[in-house]
Amino acid sequence: MLFQFFVFDRRSCKPVDTAAVKWKTLVTDAASQGAMSADQFKGLLKLSESSRLALVKKSRIHDAYDVEHSPFARGKFAAVRRSTHRVSGVAFAAKFVRRRRRASEVLHEILHEVAILELARAAAGQPGSERIVRLHEVFETPTETAMVLEMVPGGELQRLIDAGETISEPEVRRMLRQVLEAVSFLHDRNIAHLDLKPQNILLTGPFPGCDVKLCDFGISRLIEPGVEVREVLGTPDYVAPEVLQYEPISLRTDMWSVGVLAYVLLSGHSPFGGDTKQETFCNISQGQLDFPEELFGDVSQPALDFISALLIVEASERLSSRASMQHPWLSPPSGTLPDADVQQVIIKRSSCEKDINGFSNKVLVLDKKMMC
Repeated sequence: MLFQFFVFDRRSCKPVDTAAVKWKTLVTDAASQGAMSADQFKGLLKLSESSRLALVKKSRIHDAYDVEHSPFARGKFAAVRRSTHRVSGVAFAAKFVRRRRRASEVLHEILHEVAILELARAAAGQPGSERIVRLHEVFETPTETAMVLEMVPGGELQRLIDAGETISEPEVRRMLRQVLEAVSFLHDRNIAHLDLKPQNILLTGPFPGCDVKLCDFGISRLIEPGVEVREVLGTPDYVAPEVLQYEPISLRTDMWSVGVLAYVLLSGHSPFGGDTKQETFCNISQGQLDFPEELFGDVSQPALDFISALLIVEASERLSSRASMQHPWLSPPSGTLPDADVQQVIIKRSSCEKDINGFSNKVLVLDKKMMC
C-alpha cells in the first residue's frame, strides 16, 4: 500500500507545495565499496560476481526445499515462507521478493539487500555481525528472487507489543544494546537501515531472556560523508524529521528510529502518534517530546535521558550508534543498575495503540505523483 506523503514546513506544520521540488536522489557512486555506477543504481551495493556465483542458484528452490504454501509473514512485494531443506531437515525462512514492481524491474534493489546480508555473513566473528539475520543462499526465477535466511524462532518483537507483554526495563535495555550492535556494524560500513522498527527485530527464542537480530534491508542505503542522499521512505511512526522535510539523510537518521523504539518499548505508546498519518508527520516535524507520568513514572531517569538524546530534530545533534552504546543507561558503572531496573515496566495500552499497530506497521514509500 502506498501512502500519501506530505513534506512539512517545520514551523507552520503545514504541507509544503512541492510542485517546484526537484526530485532526484543525490548519492555516492561508492566505487570502492562496489556500488553500481549507473545513476538509477546509486546508493545500492553490488554483489560481487564471485559472491553471486556462489550464492545465487538458477535451479528451482522447490528442488532443494519443501516450501510451505502459506507465508508466515507478508509485505506488499514479498512473502516469507517456512522452507525445510530436503537433505538436512533444517528449517529456514525463505523470503520471496517480486522482481517487478509497478512495471519496473527492481532486481538491482533485491541484490542490494543480498549484498548487505552477504557482507554480514562474510564478517562473521566481527562485533555486531551476529545481530544480523544470516543469509544461507539465494534462488532466482524470471519473476521472483528467494533469499533463504536462518529461521529466527521467536518471531517479531512487534508480537510482544501486540500481545501486551510485560517487558522489564532491563530487558528493553538489553534488546536495545543488541539492536545498536547491529546498527553500529552497518554504520561502520556507511550503511543506513532506514526502517528500524519492532517488525524488523526478531527474537531468537522465547521471551524473556532471548537475543534479537535485525532483518529487512530492502530500503537501506549506502551513505558517504560529503554526499547528499535524499529519500522519502520509511514507516510513519518511526520516520525521522529530515525524511519528512526532504532533507539529506544520514546515518543518524537511524538514531531517531532507535529513540522512538526505546520510547515505544518502555511505554507502549508512540511518542508522536496522531489520529492520522498527516497529524503524526506534523508531530514528528515539530519534535515536541514529553514523558507523561502515567506512562513513565517507573522508568529510570537515565532511560529518559537516552531517549531525549536521540529524539532531536537536528540530526547532527543526535548521539551516534557508538556513542549511544556508551550512554550511562546502556553501560552503567560496573555493579550498578538504575533504580527502576529492579522493577518491571508493564507495556500499557491506550488510544495510541492504533498508531503502533495500524499504519505504523507499513513501509511508506513515496509515489512522487501523490505529493501535495
